[in-house]
Amino acid sequence: MNEMTKAPASKSQSPLSIFDRPLGEPLGWLRTEIDRLFDDFGRPTRSVFNFGQRGLAPVPALDMVDDEKAYRLTAELPGLAEKDIDISVADGVLRISGEKKEETERKEKGFLFSERRYGAFERDVPLPSDVNPDAIKAQFKDGVLTVTLAKDEKAAAHTRKITVEKA
Repeated sequence: MNEMTKAPASKSQSPLSIFDRPLGEPLGWLRTEIDRLFDDFGRPTRSVFNFGQRGLAPVPALDMVDDEKAYRLTAELPGLAEKDIDISVADGVLRISGEKKEETERKEKGFLFSERRYGAFERDVPLPSDVNPDAIKAQFKDGVLTVTLAKDEKAAAHTRKITVEKA
């Protein structure tokens, strides 16, 4: 029999396996937890909204399309309702913010299961100089926010070509 067959099989560790360790190894568990914390730091999440989970604050992705008369900005905000979203404009910046509050409570076989998830986001978008801030409209349907940013026709008239002279 060779030495390879005598080696003990490795045992995967679960969070409860800390109680199986000898008393001389409490710092090993702490080091493992600290290493895991640093490994998870900055790791991207799978979903736009991972409320109640570790990681950075959720921020919805935005798309902006330019057509002839307006810009159209869209954001996917799953699980939110119109009342959860706040949109404002000030000093050439459009701010979209929202908050999700979810609470569930269930009783089964003498046990109470209660879960709460909270999360908020805020996103600032600098507006193009030709947007008319008084003509911004927003619609929300099926978890998708669409903000229409009408162009100011007068802003285009204020542009002029500057000739470059030889020095």
